[in-house]
Amino acid sequence: MPTHLITGAGSGIGAAVARRLLERGDELVLLARDAGRAKELAALHPGARTLVGDLGNPDRLSWAFGQQPMPERLDSLLHIAGVVELGRIGDLTPKAWHFQLNANLIAPAELTRLLLPQLRVSHGHVVFVNSGAGLEAHAEWGAYAASKHGLKALADSLRHEEHGNGVRVTSVFPGRTASPMQAKVHQQEGKEYDPSRWIEPESVATTILLAIDLPRDAEINNLTVRPGHR
Repeated sequence: MPTHLITGAGSGIGAAVARRLLERGDELVLLARDAGRAKELAALHPGARTLVGDLGNPDRLSWAFGQQPMPERLDSLLHIAGVVELGRIGDLTPKAWHFQLNANLIAPAELTRLLLPQLRVSHGHVVFVNSGAGLEAHAEWGAYAASKHGLKALADSLRHEEHGNGVRVTSVFPGRTASPMQAKVHQQEGKEYDPSRWIEPESVATTILLAIDLPRDAEINNLTVRPGHR
């Protein structure tokens, strides 16, 4: 069975992807920020293994992985975790910038670097769950959008660099998705949150599985998923 490492499996899109992969019998390794969160993820997704590493502190990922058994084989790396903090450029502090750039851009880059050897051996797949903000930035979304624009550049460069090694790279750009992150965004925007207006996490999970299940003669580079009409 293929083995997948997933970030952000605790809720939203990441949890939906983890459920789908476990249901079909795949092996999962779930990244957790600390030991307590690892226990929560193990309880949420019985049968999955956990790996501890804090995406908010990418400089420590290499050290953290050196203290734990790593997966011997890895068929896909699914970057689904993300953080958001809205604010006008004139108000955002360096702390807000570092918070989002570390988790949304630098940590995925470092995680990819650390796991590329396994992915090259298996001719694996790296999926970056980006955002509509990775294609277009709006007022008060500057820092988040910058992190996601950077994530697109990371994915595009990686695709060119690793094509010859047989590693596929896909970026998925979901619109607003019904998730705890979206509830937080609405709170920051001062708006009432109605999850029925937005994409279900399961729908985005379907697009991610489409990308990783595609036969080897093809590769989906970019997928944009927008809210539909119910």
